[in-house]
Amino acid sequence: MSKLPEKYLSLIDVSLSVFLPGDEDGDLPVGEMMAYSLKNGGKRIRPVLTLEFCRLCGGSPEKALPFACALEYIHTYSLIHDDLPCMDNDDFRRGQPSSHKKFGEANALLAGDALLTRAFGILAEAELPPYFIVRAVDALADAAGAFGMIGGQYLDLAGENKSLSVDDLRRIDELKTGALIKCACLLGCIAADADIDSIDAAEAYAENLGVAFQIVDDILDVTADEDYLGKPVGSDEKNGKNTYVTLLGLEGAAAQAEKYTADALNALDFFGDRASDLKQFTRSLLERAK
Repeated sequence: MSKLPEKYLSLIDVSLSVFLPGDEDGDLPVGEMMAYSLKNGGKRIRPVLTLEFCRLCGGSPEKALPFACALEYIHTYSLIHDDLPCMDNDDFRRGQPSSHKKFGEANALLAGDALLTRAFGILAEAELPPYFIVRAVDALADAAGAFGMIGGQYLDLAGENKSLSVDDLRRIDELKTGALIKCACLLGCIAADADIDSIDAAEAYAENLGVAFQIVDDILDVTADEDYLGKPVGSDEKNGKNTYVTLLGLEGAAAQAEKYTADALNALDFFGDRASDLKQFTRSLLERAK
């Protein structure tokens, strides 16, 4: 079991709550809806990566917390919207009723919008030089928008019930899943004012990890049970989605996950022994499918 999340999880969870609106803000009902999904578990992979890359590049992880939390707000909003009836129509997320089942479809939409909007306010509150914050806003906007996650979601929906190639699928996954993972690593580098070589290594790592992570998710959608996933399994097939499993079979998909994980690990060699915990964490993400 990787030790890396243990270093940061309590710090992340406390900070996520700090940035939520409270009684004094006069919008407690919206805050409750935001908190419901934000606090509903999750591995916190993206904020962990932000803090760890900040450390690897010589910065203080605590200074990067607003960047890490802003990213998790974006990720959480995307999950709320993914579960909506107009998207994947999933009734459960992490073992609990999805936001739209708990609060209604319109309120779930608003909760997601509120998390998305708040994320950029959190970035602005970071105790870092203004230039770092501007770079972070630019990076997160690109990763979450039409050139990243939203663009990938569009391509994913457009590809339902159509025949796609592995290259097509990789492009979707690089945007839909990989863009935020890459941004997580980049935000850590920005917070530490990393040099270009460190940024290049972080991005090479992230690009491979993002694809490997999505392949493992594709495998789990076929092989895992609902108690493990905390949400319905088989939704990809139900929605006519192309996945690495449908294109390559379970063995072929597993081999690709191994390949991309190995490439991600190779990229971390740049950081030497400092990356040993991150390497263990990366291997643990692959082992979710074993």
